[in-house]
Amino acid sequence: MAAKWIETLVGSLEQKKQYKQHMARVEALPEPYRSAAKALQRYFMYHGGILDGETLITMLGDFVDLWERAVADGTPVRAIVGDDPVEFAETFVQAYSGKQWIDKERERLRKAIDAGDNGEEKSA
Repeated sequence: MAAKWIETLVGSLEQKKQYKQHMARVEALPEPYRSAAKALQRYFMYHGGILDGETLITMLGDFVDLWERAVADGTPVRAIVGDDPVEFAETFVQAYSGKQWIDKERERLRKAIDAGDNGEEKSA
């Protein structure tokens, strides 16, 4: 009972547990993979804006899998991210079509403009 109440306030405890596990996996990566993965994750948090916890957990799990596979195969960091790490990051995030924070603002903007249009039509 208490767990449901807590989850209502702070979100899924299972997702928080999975997030911490993913972060521990990133920390376990050898250099330079760890630094690259952490830099990309930081960018994801600023650019990605994913609201849906399940989508975020899936994305981070896939992301860590990618880096662990690169380590196992000896793939260089540049071979993963290419010449433009920003393009790589943005393309990676786009593959996860969860709801993003900007979606709320887009809807607010549409409604505000629609409300303004309706007011203009009535007064004309």
